[in-house]
Amino acid sequence: MNAAVAADGAPAFGVDIGGTKVLGVAVDATDAIVSEVRVATPHVSLLGPSDPGSGDMVAAVAEVVARLRRSVGWTGGSASPAVGVGVPGMCDRDGVLRFAPNLPSANGTPVRELLERALPGTPVTVENDAALAALAEHELGAARGTAHALVVTLGTGIGGGLITEGRVFAGAHGFAGEIGHMVVDPSGPLCPCGRRGCWERFASGGGLGRLAREAAHAGRLSEVVAVAGGDAEGVRGEHVTVAALAGDPGAVSVIEELGWWVALGLTNLVAILDPDRIVVGGGLVAAGEILLGPTRRAFAELVEGADHRPAVEIVLAELGDRAGAVGGALVTRRTVPGGGAPGAR
Repeated sequence: MNAAVAADGAPAFGVDIGGTKVLGVAVDATDAIVSEVRVATPHVSLLGPSDPGSGDMVAAVAEVVARLRRSVGWTGGSASPAVGVGVPGMCDRDGVLRFAPNLPSANGTPVRELLERALPGTPVTVENDAALAALAEHELGAARGTAHALVVTLGTGIGGGLITEGRVFAGAHGFAGEIGHMVVDPSGPLCPCGRRGCWERFASGGGLGRLAREAAHAGRLSEVVAVAGGDAEGVRGEHVTVAALAGDPGAVSVIEELGWWVALGLTNLVAILDPDRIVVGGGLVAAGEILLGPTRRAFAELVEGADHRPAVEIVLAELGDRAGAVGGALVTRRTVPGGGAPGAR
């Protein structure tokens, strides 16, 4: 991970750019959240190619930072608090978003450069959002105390953060953790990345919606279809989650199928990474144990050497949708001389 140095004693700001919201937090010297700001994610354009003022997303991040500054009483009279920003996709060590399957118009955007122009005098760090979530969960959340952990975010797509020997593993170019694009069915549905059968087509929020619509067309989700306005094509993952939590048998069955797909990907990753704990976060975990229970059962059946290896814990994330933003704030403090965060490899 690249890193910026926060001013001594100043709060640090973290911002997470998501599909529906841009979430910012201010974190004090004890790593406690002292302020939080949310704005809707712009949907007109993404990151301006040259003028940061023309980029709706840049403007949204700048607005969040301005509101955080006001909330902590910063008036410009001292060094600006550092800002760590999480973006979805392949973000290199220079803060350039090289490839974002779910935000294709942002490919190649120099995110850090644009934000530094929009926030003059502010140290800015830009990292993959799931890697920042992993840092936060490892230091403050459900991965505390583990030397080897896998943090999986199940949302619109699937993101991943890898903890090895107590540090976030970023890979040679900063691209490690793109676990949602591990292919689990070469003849499966087309993925926005351009390939077929990526894990996130089956085990993400979008995957849940697809499984639900298939079940609806097969007549297995009549009550859910009614909630969705009577059209099977209108069924979305959130409809299924709500119905499953209410005990609808058809919806529970779809969630169990989703759990199998989640487990399949996790077993592949465990065979490669050998973590002692898997932390599952993201929007899909609103289903809680209704999803985690089937996932754990399928995992136990699918994982290599289940009877011959120590059990791998699969637990819910503790920091919720704030994890990426908290990680953004933390990474500005985890610095070493010459750059580079001790939370990263």
